[in-house]
Amino acid sequence: MPPPCLMLDSRDGVDGMMCRTSLSPDRCQMNADTGADYLRPWKLGKAIEGTGIGLVEQSEFEGLAPGDIVRSFTWPWQLRSTLPGASLNKIDPAIVGGHVSHFLGAVGLSGLTALLGIRVKGHIRQNANQTVLISGAAGSCGHLAGQIARLEGAATVVGICGSEEKCRVLVEELGFDGAINYKKKNVEAELQSCCPRGIDVYFDNVGGDISNSVIRQMNEGGHIVLCGQISQYNKDVPYPPPLLNDIEQVLHQRSITRERFLVLHYQERFAESVAQLAAWLADGKLKLISQMNMVLTLCMKWQAYRLHATCSNK
Repeated sequence: MPPPCLMLDSRDGVDGMMCRTSLSPDRCQMNADTGADYLRPWKLGKAIEGTGIGLVEQSEFEGLAPGDIVRSFTWPWQLRSTLPGASLNKIDPAIVGGHVSHFLGAVGLSGLTALLGIRVKGHIRQNANQTVLISGAAGSCGHLAGQIARLEGAATVVGICGSEEKCRVLVEELGFDGAINYKKKNVEAELQSCCPRGIDVYFDNVGGDISNSVIRQMNEGGHIVLCGQISQYNKDVPYPPPLLNDIEQVLHQRSITRERFLVLHYQERFAESVAQLAAWLADGKLKLISQMNMVLTLCMKWQAYRLHATCSNK
């Protein structure tokens, strides 16, 4: 049975209940220009959106019936809302052992981005002795991408993150070969130690100085999966952000590919990808870092901000 829900109302599509909502995949919606044609920026005075899951109560939309569990990538955070049936996808909780929340993470956008990013842009090959580097490695997408790289055949997987505890989890619990705390360590020096053969595939979630350090140590014919650039989102630059001249030269001289990756461009592969992710979860080959504490902290900070703003404006 789904967890406690909030009622939604609709006159033009599907009536339902919102069970859970996730904001983590859509950080760029905080910007006026999201950099992605399928993501709308959040508007002042309007409900913010994220990936959501709901239980249909009533439906006038062909293919969806009461009792169906559905997902939308543009679900509003509000008590009552209108959701057109065409924006909803029916999901089957049985494939993830009834853990509906997995459709917001491991078999949702985060998992799909990690899997398809690695398969489509990473070019990892079995027995090729490749080294894969993941930035933002303890995030909702990064911690999955590292494990998937290993499952796809990577010989060495190293992550970059922002605390010693995250480094510990990556290595001891998720099977990364190494982890670098960029807040405490010299990233370039640590990369030389953790990746002595150089870097073949870079799953880039952050951009900026960290990515510059990684690219300088990439091998001939390497591949960059341009998943996110979170260090650049508060800057007035186009997406993807331009690189320094010397970094551009490295890409050109070493024939390194750097291609933007938009997971919703590969929806025809979602069904097979969800099945693969669910199978790995069931077999214990793919492990999860819980994002619940992070989400609750975000919500608490937002409520505190609203209270402060209200008091300040009186």
